[in-house]
Amino acid sequence: RLMNIRDNRGYSYADIITVHPDHLPGYADKVKSFFEEHIHDAEEIRYIISGSGFFDLRSKDDKWIRVHVKKGDLMTLPEGIYHRFTVDEADMIHAMRLFVGQPIWTPFNRPCEEHASRKKFVEEFLEEKKEE
Repeated sequence: RLMNIRDNRGYSYADIITVHPDHLPGYADKVKSFFEEHIHDAEEIRYIISGSGFFDLRSKDDKWIRVHVKKGDLMTLPEGIYHRFTVDEADMIHAMRLFVGQPIWTPFNRPCEEHASRKKFVEEFLEEKKEE
């Protein structure tokens, strides 16, 4: 099923990340940076192989929504959504990251309302649609 999603959405690159003190160089700094509220200029997709953690997403009224992801979950975040990530009390998550083309994992920390990806997200998901 994951292969079908990968093929249908055009993901051509995948890697594996393990967020755990014994497996991620610079663990403390990385976890801190993951928890900074940010956006990306591409869709973010994660398949959880093992472990668990939290994605916090901003709602339409700018409140946090916490999503607990665990083994077997697939999380897809649209380009331009404000979010952050942290591990839970287990302190470990092992996930596959999927990308279109070569991965460029660049976070743009909030505020970034003028960023093209944020504007696209706001237009597509937050603005009221006018009836024609």
